[in-house]
Amino acid sequence: MSGSCKNCSGRSLFRDDVSGNLICSSCGIVQEFDNYDAQLGGLNGPQGTFVRVGTSGSGSVLNYKDKKIYEAQKIIEDITFRLGFSASKSNDVRILVSTITEGEYGQGDWFSILVGACSYVSMRKDNRPLPMSEVASTIECDLHELGRMVLRVVDFLDLKGPAFPGFDIVGSLERAARNSPSFSKVEADTLDVIVKQGIFLLQCAMKWFLTTGRQPLPMVAAVLVLVSGLNEVNVSIDDVAMEVHAKVSTCKKRYRELLGALVEVGKKLPWGKDITKRNIVKNAPFVIQYMELKSMSNTCGQGKNFEDVGIDLQAAVSECLRKELQYESEVNNLEDDSQYFELIGNSWRDESSCDDRNKLNISHECLSLIYTKFLDEMAHLRSSGGINEIYGRKLGRKAGFQSSTEWWEGKSQLSKKLLLHQLLETDIGLNGMPPSFVTSCNAYKRRKEKINAAKNRIQRIMLPSHAAIGDVNAEKERKRKRAIGIEWEDIIIETLLLHDVKEEEIEKGHYNALLDLHVFSSWRS
Repeated sequence: MSGSCKNCSGRSLFRDDVSGNLICSSCGIVQEFDNYDAQLGGLNGPQGTFVRVGTSGSGSVLNYKDKKIYEAQKIIEDITFRLGFSASKSNDVRILVSTITEGEYGQGDWFSILVGACSYVSMRKDNRPLPMSEVASTIECDLHELGRMVLRVVDFLDLKGPAFPGFDIVGSLERAARNSPSFSKVEADTLDVIVKQGIFLLQCAMKWFLTTGRQPLPMVAAVLVLVSGLNEVNVSIDDVAMEVHAKVSTCKKRYRELLGALVEVGKKLPWGKDITKRNIVKNAPFVIQYMELKSMSNTCGQGKNFEDVGIDLQAAVSECLRKELQYESEVNNLEDDSQYFELIGNSWRDESSCDDRNKLNISHECLSLIYTKFLDEMAHLRSSGGINEIYGRKLGRKAGFQSSTEWWEGKSQLSKKLLLHQLLETDIGLNGMPPSFVTSCNAYKRRKEKINAAKNRIQRIMLPSHAAIGDVNAEKERKRKRAIGIEWEDIIIETLLLHDVKEEEIEKGHYNALLDLHVFSSWRS
């Protein structure tokens, strides 16, 4: 062959019979661009060596559009399978994607986000719980990016009102409890009780506006953790938060808010002044029982007062005192709890001799007297050393709550999903306000106090002769200033007041906008 090798400059070249490439026999290098065959004659010209005209690639007999549709349907099938959809629901998602894309489907990362958005919208249309965070985790995309795609899908389909119902937070709790790995080893009967108690407590949280304007899943996780502990099922809030696809820090914050609301309800009990966030978990069964009986008394026509409903006072007070004794003396469980109840049971026999103690009709005053008597006996036991004698043999095993069947009846209408207007009309002993509203009101009040304090400081400096000599408020302000000093917010408020900004605008707290509008603009001019 003519020519020389481009690697070793040798002239021993030969052409391979299979590939047609020119190869150097000395060094074995394949020569480049030797067998180039120009495709002349237009689209119907001769075939190339390695490319077949009119196909979408090697080994495929589909054209570009058919292959794109085939790959898109594979993506839809894969995502719906990972979300656990049935065949019919997967077909609904496929039809929805085809409608939006006008049968063209698509390729790329955006198409997976579109399939996830259509899956979420399809489930919402059927009023079935599917958290958006779970969809985002499945398709591995940003939650906000998925949310924007959902809004575009809803706007394109013009879904409004009943055609696109709100997120089913109650159904989401039941779905999380029954599908979560943390509850996989829980017995069916116990799990049913956990679900009913969770629905009851979750709807109480909705009535207290703890879910208003917030992501629902952190509250679902908080409720599940609380009711699980009451039923002696140990679950971690970190694990539950991960399983429901919620942030752990937010779940812990909702848990604290839920405990705070229960403390407010617990204050209505005769021993409510002793209930705090530290011991509310031990008193939670009785607080929840009170809320359950309160809601049942309103719906059953038995009256509006707590005295009109029956409650097992012996079990309630005895259990509460037993927990308090264990907490304060830092000891756990008795080998035989009957010794403790035998000790305090005589007091109950003196107070009541009715045959059915589960149906007592007793006033708050009488119950308070009984509880005071128990506290006196407890103080006497402490002073005489009787507590150590009773509890001294039980330091190794931690005490648990009573079985849920002893304090939970599950007959309240709040144990099943209610409409919003029915929920708001139900009395559970506490009418809360949205936490964001309360926080905003407190912030307005705090800024109002800072404005008044700033006005007093300005007046003392600009008009010292008009300042009151014995002004008590001025003296308090001077003490506060010496104690903690003037904060950056106080300096900003003083600056805005000196630039004649209205107090109503300052109270809103938009300091950056006000500074740019009234202070920095004058400097630029």
